[in-house]
Amino acid sequence: MSVLQEKLKLLPENPGVYIMLDEYKNIIYVGKARILKNRVRQYFHNSPKPEKVMKMVENIKDFNYIITASEIDALALENNLIKKYKPKYNILLKDDKTYPYIKADMREEFPNFYITRKIKKDGCRYFGPFMGGINCKDILDTLQLTFAVRLCHTKTTGKKRECLNYHISRCAAPCAGKITREEYMERVKKALNFLDGNYKMGAEVLKEKMLTAAENENFELALDYKNKIAMLSKLEAKRITSLNRYVDADIIAYATNNLYSAVNVLVTRKGIMQGGTSFALDEAHLNDSEALTGFISQYYSNHDIPAEIICEEFCEKELLQNYFKEKFGRNIEITVAKQGDKAKLLKMAKENAMDYLEKSVDKIKHKDDMTVNACRRLQSLLGLKTYPRRMECYDISNISGVDKVGSMVVFIDGEADRSSYRRFKIKTVEGANDFASLQEVLTRRIKKLSTEEEAKFPKPDLIIIDGGKGQLSAIKKTFENLNVENVELISLAKREEEVFTLYSDESVKINHRDYSLKMLQRIRDEAHRFAITYFRNLHSKRNLSSVLSEISGIGTIKRKALLEKFGTLDKIMRADLEELTSVEGISKPLALAVKEYLENNL
Repeated sequence: MSVLQEKLKLLPENPGVYIMLDEYKNIIYVGKARILKNRVRQYFHNSPKPEKVMKMVENIKDFNYIITASEIDALALENNLIKKYKPKYNILLKDDKTYPYIKADMREEFPNFYITRKIKKDGCRYFGPFMGGINCKDILDTLQLTFAVRLCHTKTTGKKRECLNYHISRCAAPCAGKITREEYMERVKKALNFLDGNYKMGAEVLKEKMLTAAENENFELALDYKNKIAMLSKLEAKRITSLNRYVDADIIAYATNNLYSAVNVLVTRKGIMQGGTSFALDEAHLNDSEALTGFISQYYSNHDIPAEIICEEFCEKELLQNYFKEKFGRNIEITVAKQGDKAKLLKMAKENAMDYLEKSVDKIKHKDDMTVNACRRLQSLLGLKTYPRRMECYDISNISGVDKVGSMVVFIDGEADRSSYRRFKIKTVEGANDFASLQEVLTRRIKKLSTEEEAKFPKPDLIIIDGGKGQLSAIKKTFENLNVENVELISLAKREEEVFTLYSDESVKINHRDYSLKMLQRIRDEAHRFAITYFRNLHSKRNLSSVLSEISGIGTIKRKALLEKFGTLDKIMRADLEELTSVEGISKPLALAVKEYLENNL
């Protein structure tokens, strides 16, 4: 601790970010501070701390820091570093999915409507998010049925032939000149009003259509209209009558048992409760304020920011408001609700967070056994010199040496890090030689170390090979030729699930119930799945390209256009003439020739 004590004395009184390191120089925690000197010293005082913090402090062997101009800059930098390094003691949002929105592209002469998961500052209108059992496609379908607005991306310039949607009264066909812009914009105005939460008109139109369909004994269509009316009723029922119908707010509550924490986010748009999501947080913050503030800054780097955030009084309100203004250019109202309807909503979110925490603690503990604890046990069982935090597993896939591909999957602290997965086309190996293919892939991977690309491909602690002693020996030679140091290497033989290491000629047999073996099996199976998926995609496209090249009139450009549009032979064979002729360069006679060739030869 003497080196640490010396560094603690030299800490500045500036705002900034501090980075905690373990004995292997791995980043295990990143935090921000208004005054670095005060905050970092707190970790090493003898005062009582949450258990998670105490566990982290035991592993701190060094620290670095970065001075920033302000605490707001520190918050932004902290968020970026957490995303980049994924420190084991920081909050990592596992349920980081984004919800669907309906986008009205108002930049178009005849605006179209479609589903998106990304919100941009592009002059378009966005409605949502749609969650809590509401299907966004059903909303879009209802919109088209009711107002006959277009859902396609067809260009409206130039004269075109109307499509089927026009003939079944689902689109006004502005692309074919069947409606003026003024008339179409009236429909758009009503559609926007509908998406703003005024569902009454939509329900009335659907009811008329339902009755007409029933009278014509088209009962299947009538049932579809009835289901859509029920969906609108479900949406209307979510309206919070005591809230202003124009309130767009997220309600965020935090709960902790001092070891694990949970956050619940309830989403209201236009005064309607859209739904909510709970997150389990596995973090080592010194206090609840820091935890909640850290969560909010991370959450809104991937989610739509509402006009208002309602949260608990211990969140760093002023800091977050300044952060949103500087990073996103938005003046966000952060309300600390203590009474009234917003306080009731906050209480609801709190109850959800507490319920989720109570019911998920056992799962979290079990998850630790399957991940971090499994890594520690693997280190012990195999006699590895370092804790295998970043593990990479490789696999090869081909059929008779054709379309050879390799996969690299990455697990960090025992969990899949899918953003770091990589795929390789085998370039130098002739025929079906898995050993040589594996050597090529590992050579290309290892050569990225100590280059500018190492930021994207950090040095692994452990490399896992799918195979036995032979595969391990082949890769060991590659390691020796490239002078690889401080990277552990093992192989997992599938038949007996034996583990081979460089430290013994004998295999290590791990109990089949042991979590460390189960973790290795997960990594190996994921590498195999990823390689097979890539191989099938390549093989399918190659076969499709080969078949299309045999059709007279289909050259390289048209073949590429068909590949991009359909992707597989099955989809081309199922396509009708209208779909085929929608591909650039494919005329009706050529589309007929394609269909005739495929039907006669496949």
